[in-house]
Amino acid sequence: MKIIYTSEDNFRDRFDEILQRGKMDMDTVGGIVGTILGEIRESGDEALMEHIARFDRWEPKSAEDLVIDADEMAMAYKAIDDKVRDALHLAYERIESYHKKSLPRSWFDYEENGIVTGQKVTPVDRAGLYIPGGKAAYPSSLLMNAIPALVAGVKEIVVTTPTPDREINTLLLAACHLCGIERLYRVGGASAIGAMAYGTETIPKVDVITGPGNIFVATAKKMVYGEVDIDMIAGPSEIGILADTSARADWVAIDLLSQAEHDEMASSILITDDAQLAIEVSGEVEGQIESLERKDIALKSIVERGAIIVANDMIEAVELMNEIAPEHLEVMTSAPMELVPYIKHAGAIFLGHYTPEPIGDYIAGPNHTLPTGGTAKFYSPLSVENFMKKSSIIMMSREGMSEIGEACATIARIEGLTAHEKSVLVRL
Repeated sequence: MKIIYTSEDNFRDRFDEILQRGKMDMDTVGGIVGTILGEIRESGDEALMEHIARFDRWEPKSAEDLVIDADEMAMAYKAIDDKVRDALHLAYERIESYHKKSLPRSWFDYEENGIVTGQKVTPVDRAGLYIPGGKAAYPSSLLMNAIPALVAGVKEIVVTTPTPDREINTLLLAACHLCGIERLYRVGGASAIGAMAYGTETIPKVDVITGPGNIFVATAKKMVYGEVDIDMIAGPSEIGILADTSARADWVAIDLLSQAEHDEMASSILITDDAQLAIEVSGEVEGQIESLERKDIALKSIVERGAIIVANDMIEAVELMNEIAPEHLEVMTSAPMELVPYIKHAGAIFLGHYTPEPIGDYIAGPNHTLPTGGTAKFYSPLSVENFMKKSSIIMMSREGMSEIGEACATIARIEGLTAHEKSVLVRL
C-alpha cells in the first residue's frame, strides 16, 4: 500500500489525486440513462418488461411477474435461521430507537402581540426505496432505508430491487417482512428509478427516492430530481482512518480492507503521525488481503485508490481528513474524543479502537446510507427528515399587524410591488 509523506515536495499534487476519488463521469452513461427514463415515461410497464429482458436476462410474461407479495416475504422470514432472525430483529430495534430520537417536531411560537409563527412537520405520502439486488442483496440496506421512513410516518413504501436471472435474495425478502413491506417489485437500475419517479401501470409514483446503486442508478436519481426528491447521489464506498501510535496495525489494516472488498472503486485512506505505524499497516494489508474471499476486488481497490499519509502531527492529519470528507471516519487514537471538535466533515464518525466501521453498517443504530466522494461537506446521512417535509406557520392578529405591518409595506413599496403594499395597508 503506497505511503505518502506530507513533507514530500510533490505531496499536494498526490493529495489532490486522492480528493478526486469520488468523481463519477456521469456523462458517459447519461445518454443511455436518459433513453431508459424516456422509455419508462412513455411506455410504463411495457418498457419495464423490455428492460428486464435486456438487462436481467429473464422475460416477464405480464406485469404480475414484477410483483413479490407479502405472503412470499413471510415465507422467507419463517425459513431463515433463528440466529439470523434474531440478529435482524436486534438491528431493527437499534435502528428504530436511534431514528426516533432524531424525529423532528412541529412547533409554535406565540408572541404577546398575538402573532403566531411555527413549523408543521409532515411525512411524505409515498416513499420509494431502491435496494441493490441479485445474489449479493443486502438486507441491511432495506432496514436502513425502510425504518427511517416508517419512523417518519410514511404510509406507503415502494421497494424495487433487480433480480438477475429472476433470482432474489431470501434475506432481503425476510427483511421486507420484518419492516412490514407489502409489495416488492423485481425492477432494477435506471428503469426502477424511472418507474418510481414517473409511475407506471403497476408501480406507483413516489414523492422521494432513497437507496444506493451503481453509476446508472446514481445518474438516474440525478436526472429525476425535481420530479421527486432524492436522498443523495452516492458513489463508491470509502473509509478514512485517523490513527496514532496507540493503534494496532493489524486492526487498522483489516478496517481498511473492510471497505476495499466492497468495490474496485472503493477508497481506503489512513492518515497517521506515526511513520512506523504506516509501514506496519502497509505490510499487514499486503498479508491480510490474501485471505479475503473478495481478494481480487480488494487488491485493485487498494492499489488504485488506497493510500497511507504520514502527517507531521494529528492536527495536520485531521485537517487533511477534513479535506477528504470521508463517508466513514474511524478515529483510532488514545483520546479520540479530543479530536472530535476539530472534525468538520465526515458521513459517520467511529470513535476508539473498538468501533470498527462494520458495526455501523449493521447494528449500532445510526444510518449507513452516507455521503461519499467528499459530499459529506454538504450532505448528511439518510434520516427521518429525508421522508418528511416542513411547512411554515404564520398567523397575525390585529395588534400584530398594527405593530409590524408598516415595515412590511415599506419593503414592498421599495421593491415596486404595489399590490403587496396595498394588501398590507388595507388591514392597517
